[in-house]
Amino acid sequence: MIRHVIVCIILAVMLTGGAVAEPQEESTRRLAQQGDANAQAMLGLMYAAGSSVPQDDAEAVKWYRRAAEQGHAGGQTMLGMSYAEGSGLPQDYAEAVKWLSLAAEQGAPMAQYSLGLLHAKGRGVPRDTVRAHMYFNLAAAKGFREAEKARDIAASIMTPEQLDEAQKLVQEWKSK
Repeated sequence: MIRHVIVCIILAVMLTGGAVAEPQEESTRRLAQQGDANAQAMLGLMYAAGSSVPQDDAEAVKWYRRAAEQGHAGGQTMLGMSYAEGSGLPQDYAEAVKWLSLAAEQGAPMAQYSLGLLHAKGRGVPRDTVRAHMYFNLAAAKGFREAEKARDIAASIMTPEQLDEAQKLVQEWKSK
């Protein structure tokens, strides 16, 4: 749960462009109900953290899903992480991979890092250290410190050939 709250804070900063202001529950809810994907993702974060609303993981997931279905990378990331953790809904690694992949394609470093973890552990996908390294590397390139550490750990158990393959995958990803 603590990890989930920390992630919520990080995503809140990402969603607000760095402005860390206490969201106005009423206006956020109104915008979310009108279909605003940013407000939907923010309302989900508020429910996950219990900020200005009662803490409710299931309600958080409801709002993440609404944002995610509109293509919102933050909503997709949080929905994927909720599936991975079984937070507010039953744990389902395949669904986690699905939503995190959509966010990762948009360049969301938290999603890329989370996909790296799933590949490293073989959850929802076959265990693949090369692909895990690729995702960690992509997230690390955006300054995500935990991804830097994970990338270095993955690299320490990889062969030179595997490292070369991971680098090629990164280059292919960036050329998309």
